[in-house]
Amino acid sequence: MNRFEKKKRWRIETLKIIKLGEQELDFSVPMVMGILNVTPDSFYDGGKYCSEVKIIERIHQIMEEGAGMIDVGAYSTRPGALPVEEKEEIGRLSLAVELIRKYYPKAVVSIDTFRSKVAEEIITCLGPVMINDISGGTMDEGMFDYVVRAGVPYIMMHIQGTPQTMQEHPVYKEVVADIRQFFVDRLALLNQQGFDNVILDPGFGFGKTLAHNYELMNGMDRFRELGYPLLVGVSRKSMIYKLLGNTPAEALNGTTVLNTISLVKGANILRVHDVKEAVETVRIFKALSEASF
Repeated sequence: MNRFEKKKRWRIETLKIIKLGEQELDFSVPMVMGILNVTPDSFYDGGKYCSEVKIIERIHQIMEEGAGMIDVGAYSTRPGALPVEEKEEIGRLSLAVELIRKYYPKAVVSIDTFRSKVAEEIITCLGPVMINDISGGTMDEGMFDYVVRAGVPYIMMHIQGTPQTMQEHPVYKEVVADIRQFFVDRLALLNQQGFDNVILDPGFGFGKTLAHNYELMNGMDRFRELGYPLLVGVSRKSMIYKLLGNTPAEALNGTTVLNTISLVKGANILRVHDVKEAVETVRIFKALSEASF
C-alpha cells in the first residue's frame, strides 16, 4: 500500500458517519457544495438569485455541473451586513428549498442559518436538511437542543463575534489552537446529549485577519485529528483578493489554488460559487490520490 492509498484509507475509516434521514453521506471522495444565495446583499453574488426564474436557473447549474450538495443562504453574513427578520429568512429559504425539492428531490440540501426556529420551520414543512450554522451554536442558545431533537447533520462553523462585528480587530492567542479548542468544547456539549452528526468548518474569513486565514489553512491537519468531516469555504473571499490585489470577480484562480490545498490538507467538502471548477479540482485530486508509483 503506497502513501496515497494509506492516506485515502485513513480519511475514510476515521470519519464519523454523517446521516441525513435514511441516507449516509459518502466522503470517500470529497464532495462539492454549490452556493445558492437568495439574498440581495451577499458579498459576491448578492441580488443575482432573487426571482424564482433565476433561482431555478442556479439550481440547475449547480446540479448539472456536478455538485453533491446545495447550500441555501437567505441571510447575508458578509462583514457589516444588515440583519434580516426571521420571517423574511424563512420565506426566502422556503421558496428555494421547495424549488430544489421539485426539480431534484434527492438532492442533499443545506440551509445556512444560525436560528433554531428558522431551521425547525424549514425541516417541519419541507423535510430533513443539513443545518449550516456560522456561529457553532453561539448566536442562538436553542440551536443545540433543536439539532439534537431533529437529528439532522449539523455544520458547526467557528466565528469570532457576529457578522456585524467580526472583522473589528479579531485577536487570538494562537488561531489554530484556539479554534480547535472551540470545536472540542462545543462538540462535548453535543456529545453529552448523544449527538455526533457533525461536520466542522473553521470559518475562513469570519473574525480572522488575512494572516489568521493562512495560518488556519496551514494548520488544517489539527482539525482533521478530531475525526469529523471538514468543510472548507474560501470561495472568492477576501483572503484571496486582498492578498492578490484584485476583486471577488477576479478571485477564481486563487479559489482553485486554495481548494486544492484544502483537499491535500484533508477537506471533505468544498463550499463554492463555481461548481464546475471545484468538481474538476476534486477529480484531479482523486486521480492523484489513486495513482501508484
